[in-house]
Amino acid sequence: MSSTPAPHVLVVDDDPNVRQLVDGYLGQNEFRVSACASGAELMHAFGTQVVDLVLLDLRLRGEDGMQLLRQLRAESQIPVIILTGRTEEADRVMGLELGADDYLTKPFSPRELLARIRTVLRRAHAGQEAHGAPVCRAYRIPGWELNLRTRKLTAHGGTELALSNGEFNLLAALLANPSRVMSRDQLIEMSRRYDNEVYDRAIDVQILRLRRKIERNPAEPEIIVTERGVGYRVVVPVEPVY
Repeated sequence: MSSTPAPHVLVVDDDPNVRQLVDGYLGQNEFRVSACASGAELMHAFGTQVVDLVLLDLRLRGEDGMQLLRQLRAESQIPVIILTGRTEEADRVMGLELGADDYLTKPFSPRELLARIRTVLRRAHAGQEAHGAPVCRAYRIPGWELNLRTRKLTAHGGTELALSNGEFNLLAALLANPSRVMSRDQLIEMSRRYDNEVYDRAIDVQILRLRRKIERNPAEPEIIVTERGVGYRVVVPVEPVY
């Protein structure tokens, strides 16, 4: 639990060789990769996981990659790089006009793909800083990722950890205020942005349960610490995911 979860790239391609190539190369360069072969799998993954960038093949078997790109853009501003064997300029232009952030024509160099991914992610992060605070989709802390949309907590290795409503509400409230000491009253108020089930008498119990689930040693917490007489504070780096 000492390292921040790697950026998550979703590769959508019906060619297993491409999926294997991307998974292997990006995995060696500190990226987490999930692969799927169809639009249905893409939308399922997109709805259940926090994805930082999509690599989308425009020539999926029996499907219109452009339509999938339109669907992605209708639901989010997640960065998309299109992968295609097409060489026609019109297809590349249409993909960019529909909202793709970049494109690569097959066959491509894995080193160039890595460079383009890093560039697109830097650009997306800079754009978020320049245009205010968009809706946060998830929080990452060393070893963990909390998805606000699916209300799931995932370990660095991909294992999901079950949280009660109260535990999720409290953890989300704490991560929304990193390094800030939160009183019990403040935690109740913040938690109610997600639900109305957090009460004063439950705060200490929920903190204890969270520590048992996410701390290496709950008796000596390294993530959520107690500020005696005041409240609780998250002391690890918190990365919002938009």
